[in-house]
Amino acid sequence: MTVLLHKSRLALADRLADAGLWFMAAIHALIALSFLVVLTGLSPARAEDLPTCTGNNLLTKYEQEDPAGYAKLRAEADAMPNGKAIFWKVEKEGKPASWLLGTMHVTDPRVLAMPEAARTAYDKAATVIVESDEITDEKKAGAAMMARPDLIMFADGKSITDFLSAEDKEKLEKGLKGRGLSLAAVGRMKPWMLMSFVALPACEIARKTAGAAFLDQQLAKNALAEGKVLKGLETLIEQISALDSLAVEPQIKGLVQTVDLGVDGLKDVIETMSQLYLSGDTGMIMPMMRAAAPPGEGADAYAEFEQRIIVDRNHTMAERATPILDGGNVFMAVGALHLAGPEGVVELLRKSGFTVTAVN
Repeated sequence: MTVLLHKSRLALADRLADAGLWFMAAIHALIALSFLVVLTGLSPARAEDLPTCTGNNLLTKYEQEDPAGYAKLRAEADAMPNGKAIFWKVEKEGKPASWLLGTMHVTDPRVLAMPEAARTAYDKAATVIVESDEITDEKKAGAAMMARPDLIMFADGKSITDFLSAEDKEKLEKGLKGRGLSLAAVGRMKPWMLMSFVALPACEIARKTAGAAFLDQQLAKNALAEGKVLKGLETLIEQISALDSLAVEPQIKGLVQTVDLGVDGLKDVIETMSQLYLSGDTGMIMPMMRAAAPPGEGADAYAEFEQRIIVDRNHTMAERATPILDGGNVFMAVGALHLAGPEGVVELLRKSGFTVTAVN
């Protein structure tokens, strides 16, 4: 998919590259997105009013339009260590087996269903690990976020408009208006915060406002209801701080690109990532985002995202999970983006002395 970086890119490739894909993924890689309902104060929707999510798989279309370009991307994905599964068995001699599930932080019923083997393992587990155990109480989590306005809002009277060209300001105003938001009202919010308002299709927002839990949240709440031990690997503030640590200008560019993508384009990007997840093809996600990043500063921004939002947090998760997994009979659920790669959670757990094998 290096064709994405050529001057003669296909229209499909342009849609991926112009989607702010790495920044959108940064939001989806973090639990913070789950508090959208609390922070926007949206009125709950009725279940019967919920729209159905639709969208096209951009990679399927890309394969049809440029088989050679797709083959290059496919080869990179196939070479990604541990990139062919979302469910793993974690073992250490003398201890009961534990389990690791890669998740998506969405309420898509296809995702919530989980593989049958994962459902069985979850039922039997005594301890459940998620990225943040704060996700069980949205109001407390929202209050924790608001207690750190420095992570959410620009200081010293600054606004996001201070970083925008006239053209990008117009795009952002138009895009936010289409989502029922005013740039004047939300302009002091950090770009990652604004992105959490625009990085989901309407169907996903409607399910959240109706009270639907995303997969990690559902697992955490069920664990408490069933008397299991619930453990978190990160605090919400740690997660938000990771986003806030990213350079502001590339964040804003990604935000404008995502808003400019339009409703249908957003649906297609989300559906593409969802289908990769559901097929267990997690090794394709990072190469796709890396290829979609434009050269120069865009590539640097993507590299920063990959290091801070994915790799650094992989090490934190694996390190904090190890003493819990040592006891066995644990069900661990973290974002699927954290599983694959030489510094993914799967490989890091192996380096900690566990035998980790894919469950098909």
